[in-house]
Amino acid sequence: MNLLKKFTDFIKKENLFQEKDKLLLAVSGGVDSVVLCELCKQARYDFSIAHCNFQLREEESERDEQFVKSLGEKYEVKVFVKKFDTEKYALKNRIGIQEAARKLRYDWFNEIVDAESAINNQQSEINNQKLKIENNNINHSPPDSYRVTMYVLTAHHANDNVETLLMNFFKGTGISGLRGILPRHGNVIRPLLFATKKEIKSFAQENNLSFVEDSSNVLDKYTRNFFRHQVIPSIEKVFPKAEDNLIDNIKRFSEIETLYQQAISNHKKKLLEQAGEETHIPVLKLLKTDPLSTVVYEIIKNFNFTSNQTEEVIHLLKSETGKYIQSSSHKIIKNRNWLIISPNNTRVAENILIEEKDKMVEFANGKLKVEKLSATNFKLSADNMTVTLDADEIKFPLLLRKWKQGDYFYPLGMKKKKKLSRFFIDQKMSLTEKENAWVIEMDKKIIWIVGKRIDDRFKITDKTSNLLLINKL
Repeated sequence: MNLLKKFTDFIKKENLFQEKDKLLLAVSGGVDSVVLCELCKQARYDFSIAHCNFQLREEESERDEQFVKSLGEKYEVKVFVKKFDTEKYALKNRIGIQEAARKLRYDWFNEIVDAESAINNQQSEINNQKLKIENNNINHSPPDSYRVTMYVLTAHHANDNVETLLMNFFKGTGISGLRGILPRHGNVIRPLLFATKKEIKSFAQENNLSFVEDSSNVLDKYTRNFFRHQVIPSIEKVFPKAEDNLIDNIKRFSEIETLYQQAISNHKKKLLEQAGEETHIPVLKLLKTDPLSTVVYEIIKNFNFTSNQTEEVIHLLKSETGKYIQSSSHKIIKNRNWLIISPNNTRVAENILIEEKDKMVEFANGKLKVEKLSATNFKLSADNMTVTLDADEIKFPLLLRKWKQGDYFYPLGMKKKKKLSRFFIDQKMSLTEKENAWVIEMDKKIIWIVGKRIDDRFKITDKTSNLLLINKL
């Protein structure tokens, strides 16, 4: 069976979209996305192209953009192109480059879909008005032929799915991580998941398709590339059919995950009671639940708690009233025979970058005055609202943000690290003080808990010649 037939059969079998629907193809210019374009053309689907220029590979990024524009001319379809300052976005949001690119990409795709859908809806209304006139102004809904949905199509294939499964497995995942990539998630569709990389390359060769190569694909600094070039080939030296076997197993894992979610849903119905914005859970009933750890994790993950906090929640079941743990958005409080999950009183603040040129920075709790000074004849302040750091140990930009669970630092005068949550307890800080605590960090190292204490690694010494003075106003 040729690839085109497999392609259309897979779309029908998984009910991914209808032939009349409009498609937005995410096209990088690589062989996978070029083959996706050709398949959609041969299948006579109505598609447009979207290309993201992340500006991460200089001339190569510009080359890719021009190539994708030429694809639009070849297939006579609309091409959407957008340039992103990916590195700046990643730094500002404290995320990796790949995660930043993914967020930028899908947010933009959704913007296009919304805009194009509005145009399609407007055209449908015009067509409906025409029908009303033709049928003596009888008011009716437009026929199905005028109802068009737009979907985003990506070129993820079977080998991508295996890599995703393995990455999820090794970094730690629930059962849902073993199902790999879904053929459809919301309005995003992956119609090539049935195809291997070998099949895609063969199709490109048979159809004389041109494409561009991304030089970063050969670099193992990215996790996916490391699995692709190192891990999977090493496994296949022992189990030659390992990748094929995993491709076959993904469907089984997906079916297992369906049964798993059904069981979790039944547990939640028995355990969770809504009271306004709060979720109440009876402690005694939860303690009798088996498997306890799995059910607890499935409950708390929807409130931004991590898998590492599962054991903390279980310990909370037998602790005294008033004990609690916290995520970025919620807290879980032990109240007699109940666990109460409630939203935090204060919203999570945005991250604020402090550049080297910045002299004054405003945030929710006031202002920070930042200045560099010489250490000559300088006298230290005893005020907790003013800190003096070794400027030669500081690299800008700095990040001002709310503290979060898992944060730690090396308190001034100590050589061992301490979690902020424990530091706050030792300081006898109230719940409100904890919720309003801010930190300044550099390269994921906390420099100062604002208004409380600096990190010992950035203190001034008798060798310090340049000072960084930060004053909270």
